[in-house]
Amino acid sequence: WSQVVSEAEKIVGYPTSFMSLRCLLSDELSNIAMQVRKLVGTKHPLLDTARGFVYDSRNNLQMRGLVILLISKAAGPSTAELSFQHSMVSGIYSSQRSLAEITELIHTAFLVHRGIVNIGELKSCDGPLKDMQFGNKMAVLSGDFLLANACTSLAQLQNTKVVELISSAIGDLVQGIYYENSKSAEEDSLTDDIGISTWKEQVFLSHSALLAKSCQAAMELAKHSAEIQDMAFQYGKHMSMSHKLHSDLQPFVKEGSSDSMAFSLNSAPAVLHQELLGREAWIKQIRELREAIKAGKGVTSAIDLCRRHGKRALAALEHFPPSEARATLANIVYAVTRFP
Repeated sequence: WSQVVSEAEKIVGYPTSFMSLRCLLSDELSNIAMQVRKLVGTKHPLLDTARGFVYDSRNNLQMRGLVILLISKAAGPSTAELSFQHSMVSGIYSSQRSLAEITELIHTAFLVHRGIVNIGELKSCDGPLKDMQFGNKMAVLSGDFLLANACTSLAQLQNTKVVELISSAIGDLVQGIYYENSKSAEEDSLTDDIGISTWKEQVFLSHSALLAKSCQAAMELAKHSAEIQDMAFQYGKHMSMSHKLHSDLQPFVKEGSSDSMAFSLNSAPAVLHQELLGREAWIKQIRELREAIKAGKGVTSAIDLCRRHGKRALAALEHFPPSEARATLANIVYAVTRFP
């Protein structure tokens, strides 16, 4: 995965790990960073999010912007936009680079907002109550600041359809996170009766919509046809679904993973296992679920589903002309659909 990302960054012209650095180094965020230092010594999740801006080799926080730049380069200039080709750098329009930054800012804003803790569930070892309340305020304010910057830059693109697409993606994110939080707040969420179709809907809202609609918006900025826009949307959707499935599968397929390795009961293998096993048996097996999933068909079904989404992403890529950028987009799919 790291090798694919490194090669992709060479193709688009600069390391996308610094994509939102311009905003992150602003005076306003510098002041926020100084305030966040007060949380050192506590277990407030905002600290982990802040560390992730500097280094996060596992989750690749800037992956979305990188994909947008790659698919922009893969599509190339539109025949309807020949007069604006002088504004392209390395085969990518400046407006498409701005869109990649905007997408990253939106994603980062929601990461920060997810770091708000439930004060009622805190333990004494988490940190002083006053510090944790302060951390929540900083998470709200700094997340809002990033989102406001993204929306301002979005308006500057002066494209109504792009504004509509990205605004709807923000709405999807809010709805997806609401579903996640409402499920985790329920006492019986451990045995929640969720099917794979519902899982797909929720994952699309919280993980795939932003990338899919941003890929489509990048094609709109270059005035590509409706067909190419749809293929870009399909690539973004199915590649990000594969990415989420790949992440869900790691506790079950990773070589040498320990018994204490965390996994979610709302992950794809768990949901598929519940569907295949039946509701009654699922409740009986809840305490020994992890080993049951590893031994059952949930893992292999999730791997198959991951690969099916990968194939659909690759099929969408076939509508773009062969290029180094297209090959790298395919390599990203291969990286998240390969299992030991």
